Amino acid sequence: MKRRNFIRVAGGGLVVAAGGAFAAPNLDPMPEEAVTGWKGPPPGEQDPRRRAITWAMLAPNPHNMQPWLVDLRQPGEITLHVDRTRLLPQTDPFGRQVMIGQGTFLELLVLALAAEGYRAEVAMFPEGESPANLIDDHPVARVSLIRDPAARPDPLFRQIPRRRSTKTEYAARPVKAEHLAALMVSHRTTSNLLLAFATGKEQLDALRTIATQGSEMEMQTPRTHKESIDRLRIGASEIRAHRDGISLSGPMIWALRQLGTLTPEKALTPGTTAWESGRDYVMKGYASAVAFGWIASPGNARAAQVAAGRAYVRLNLKATELGVAMHPHSQTLQEFPEMAQLHRAIHDATGVPEGHTLQMFFRLGYAPVPGPTPRRPPQSIVVS
Repeated sequence: MKRRNFIRVAGGGLVVAAGGAFAAPNLDPMPEEAVTGWKGPPPGEQDPRRRAITWAMLAPNPHNMQPWLVDLRQPGEITLHVDRTRLLPQTDPFGRQVMIGQGTFLELLVLALAAEGYRAEVAMFPEGESPANLIDDHPVARVSLIRDPAARPDPLFRQIPRRRSTKTEYAARPVKAEHLAALMVSHRTTSNLLLAFATGKEQLDALRTIATQGSEMEMQTPRTHKESIDRLRIGASEIRAHRDGISLSGPMIWALRQLGTLTPEKALTPGTTAWESGRDYVMKGYASAVAFGWIASPGNARAAQVAAGRAYVRLNLKATELGVAMHPHSQTLQEFPEMAQLHRAIHDATGVPEGHTLQMFFRLGYAPVPGPTPRRPPQSIVVS
């Protein structure tokens, strides 16, 4: 469509062009092959390890880069490594977030193996932890499969294909007290990490301000903003080619691409429609927050980071069961120098005890369930 013929794309997917109108709800849709993993393992897959890996790949992870490698060369074992080609060196310089993403994967892997009738014996960092300031090739975990007649699926396993990180605006109604209580009970059954919620107006306002400032800081720092834009997949063809990163598709995205309004270059440039729209989208999400939650650990060892990931994804699954939306906020928890003041501010505002590290911070509420995000083929992470 030529620019002179393009008039508008309404939110409902109506394109008006060259004097005529046609409905376009499926214009530039999410490619089916990019989200097929959410249907579970293919019917013909017999290896319980590969079946479990398919489910584990649905775990939340930083920028959806899916930074996992699994070694299957030893029968009856799965050895998990970080894929060091998929790190975020600007916003996650010490690999804390990517290690949390290893924890989310590991927890879903254990849940999936139990559903297959296996007890998973997890040996954490069997060759030693990675140093605090970098990610090396040490394995994160070695998981041994033990056939166990007593193994029973965890009820949360059923929520894996329904789990989402809901980034949209939330309804203007408080999170039910019974839902927060159920989340706390679920957390305490498997984790001793600190979990807390904020629902009062004064604390919500303070946390919202800090979170907003953190997002602004990341966007206003060229190298950190570029790290996100480099992982932006705009339109179905890019999503199909990568099946990772931050995906944008649909009629409005198609129209903005046709106009040349939405490009990576413009998304990097303050003052452009693309940059301002990205900012507004994030800020509207925070403005609609009716509750915040956080998970903190004593210290900041690699094992604590993995444990935080395991606890977070279980919380996300329980929230899914309850119909509660969740969306992690990572910016003020990041350790790049420009964020240092806000990093301290959010630790103070949450009341995290001295010596503890805020590992996850997220908003909660109620919202329509979004579609699934892309996942790469399971074989792409397998070393065999």
